[in-house]
Amino acid sequence: MRFAVLMRKQFIDNPWISYKWVPQEVLPDFEQVQDPSQAKPRISGVCIEQDEQGETWRFTGYELALFPDEAEGYYLNLSATEPCWFVMWRLEEDIERYIAGQSLAIAKPESTIAVPHRISVSYNEAGRLLDGGESVDTVPMLVEHAAWLQEYVNEHYHPEPKKRHRPASFKGADRSVEK
Repeated sequence: MRFAVLMRKQFIDNPWISYKWVPQEVLPDFEQVQDPSQAKPRISGVCIEQDEQGETWRFTGYELALFPDEAEGYYLNLSATEPCWFVMWRLEEDIERYIAGQSLAIAKPESTIAVPHRISVSYNEAGRLLDGGESVDTVPMLVEHAAWLQEYVNEHYHPEPKKRHRPASFKGADRSVEK
């Protein structure tokens, strides 16, 4: 499935920084048409809204593939109070590489722009990305997406049976002969 990510550049009242980047929403990407010569869709960003509080950018080109060996991570996400998307993003200096032509004039005055590089629904994968030093933020998951993920988890997640651990007192004492 293909998805788009909305990133919000929020202006803030702070003496050291004037704005912060926040992933706002992950939604199906019905507009992205894949170039058959590319193995992977190209990430492309467009400014879709500007107001006095900031800017909203839509980035397209994200594929989400689910893997049976990540089923535990999907289960952990769904069992949380609020299931979410995990969006891994970076501040990029090469603005022209990621921003579509019509929005370049808006992006050019900045030295960097926040570009989502990966989306995930696995709690475990998000943890690995954070351990690797990446910026990962959460976005609440729509009920339709959670239901779709739940179907996958029901089919592929099989928790390991719990093993009974015998208390140490029943294992026997180590009574080496003292000489």
